[in-house]
Amino acid sequence: MTDWILKHASNEIKLRLKYFFRNYVRRKKLKIAIYGSPNAGKTTLANLILKDLINQKMGKVSKIPHETRKIQKIENVKMKTKYGNLFFNLIDTPGLSAEVKARKFYKYGIRGKKAKNRSKEAMEGIIESMAKLKEMDNIIIVMDSTKTPLADLNLALITNLEVQKIPFVIVANKIDLKKSNVDLIKSVFPEQKIIPLSAKTGENLEELYSHLIHNV
Repeated sequence: MTDWILKHASNEIKLRLKYFFRNYVRRKKLKIAIYGSPNAGKTTLANLILKDLINQKMGKVSKIPHETRKIQKIENVKMKTKYGNLFFNLIDTPGLSAEVKARKFYKYGIRGKKAKNRSKEAMEGIIESMAKLKEMDNIIIVMDSTKTPLADLNLALITNLEVQKIPFVIVANKIDLKKSNVDLIKSVFPEQKIIPLSAKTGENLEELYSHLIHNV
C-alpha cells in the first residue's frame, strides 16, 4: 500500500510522507557534513547556517589554513519546511590536503613546535574526516570560486562519494568577490549540482536550503 501511494502521489505529498516517516516513525537524525579545501569557507558556511536556524556558532574562522583541525559537530539542528521539520546534525570537517607541512604556517608567525603540532593535528583530522565519510547522509562540498576547483583533493573526494553513493552538492563559495568564477567550477564538474553562494553575506543560502529539503 505504501509503495502504491509513493508511486502515484504528487511530489509534494511524497515529501510530506518522507518527512513524516523520518521524524515520527524512524526518528532518524540525519548527518549533513561540510567538506572541502582549507580556507574555502567551510566553517564560515557552518556558522551562517547555524546562526540562521538556531542562533548558534560552529567554530572559529581564521585566515590561517587548518584553523579547524578536528571534526566539529552541532546536534539537533532544526530546519522548518512546508513539508515538516528537518532535523539533522551539522558536521564541519578540517580542510582536505594531501599533506600539511609545518613550514606552511611560518608566514603566519607559527613556528617550531607549534607549527609541527598544528601540522600533525591537521593531518589527523583529515584522516578521521575521510574515514567517517561513509557515515554521512549528505555532503556539502565547499569550493572557493576564486581559485581553481582542481586544487587539493576535490576530485578524489567527489570520486569517493560517487563510488560510495553518498549524495552531495557543490557550493561555489565567495561569489561576493570580484575574482569569483563559478562558470569554471561548472565547466570542470558539468554533471554535478552546483550552487553559487556567499557564506559571508548569505547570498543564495535559500537555494542551498531548498536543495537539502528535497534531497537529504
